[in-house]
Amino acid sequence: MHSLGADGYNTASVDGVMNQAVPLLRISGLQMEFVSSTSLLSRLVRRRNETLVAIDGVDLDVFAGEALGIVGESGSGKSTLARCIAGLYEPTAGTLVYAGKVLPRRRPASLRRRIQIVFQDPYASLNPRMTVEQTVKEILGVHNVVPRQRREARFRELMDLVRLGPELASAYPRQLSGGQRQRVSIARALALEPELLIADEPVSALDVSVQASILNLLADLRQQLGLTLVFIAHDLSVVHHLCGRVAVMYLGRVVEVAEVGALFDDPRHPYTQGLLRSIPSLVHGEQSSEVGVAGDPPSPFAIPSGCRFRSRCPIAQPLCMEEDPALEVVDGHAAACHFAWTVR
Repeated sequence: MHSLGADGYNTASVDGVMNQAVPLLRISGLQMEFVSSTSLLSRLVRRRNETLVAIDGVDLDVFAGEALGIVGESGSGKSTLARCIAGLYEPTAGTLVYAGKVLPRRRPASLRRRIQIVFQDPYASLNPRMTVEQTVKEILGVHNVVPRQRREARFRELMDLVRLGPELASAYPRQLSGGQRQRVSIARALALEPELLIADEPVSALDVSVQASILNLLADLRQQLGLTLVFIAHDLSVVHHLCGRVAVMYLGRVVEVAEVGALFDDPRHPYTQGLLRSIPSLVHGEQSSEVGVAGDPPSPFAIPSGCRFRSRCPIAQPLCMEEDPALEVVDGHAAACHFAWTVR
């Protein structure tokens, strides 16, 4: 069922079930470029500004109620894509269609509430001069989420949701552990009652012993609240048990999308295959002799012609230098490689 929100956007009633017919979010031809600032010397010699292409024509659907993982090496464009979705960056080109309507470049507060983001470093994203209670209640007050007389009760509800005790209400970020700070960040995002939650590498800055508890919390919240989750990570093993689908990004573009089981069992893009080989073995004393992904990615200031992965690809052919492969879909599995469905 769909209802029309106050802002004119359709709201899906998902009850934890993914709506595969119409995506909640459709990303089409998204591009994000940054122009580098030049030094005084560069201006004197009239050197042109350089353009960094962070996102280069991304097409991706996010379905209501699903957990979509987005993975790739550092610099692949994952976090930039997250910020574009959340409205923190204005894309250079392309469209974001949310619940059937194009998101405007400047979003009203009612739309910003519906898509929230949790950042990688919780200490950097929290005000060090505000207690946990002040941090969460400020959001409730600024956005008038609940009446003033309900804010205390709502604060307690949010603390329970993220499994933090009431004794931490008066604590400052410096007095909390990394895991506790990340839970406060999640509570602050949930305070606005979003439909889509973006988690941008939320566990990479945490101790390994804490990571599993945050991942389990996100999984439980998705089921309990009917959230749609976009989970960003650089490690494929992290998304294995949390996400139903995975999109792999390389140098600003999505190069493979598949259900998580198909991606792990039958990866079609050489880059995805390399990422999977780089996952450490859980078998005691076992080490893989295979190289993950050889070499370093090209500079985003100078994306190569043809296939952008060809300089690191073990199966590259002359065709790869001449033609940029499109994202081809076979039986629901998409890959941007000329030989994805022929070479094994």
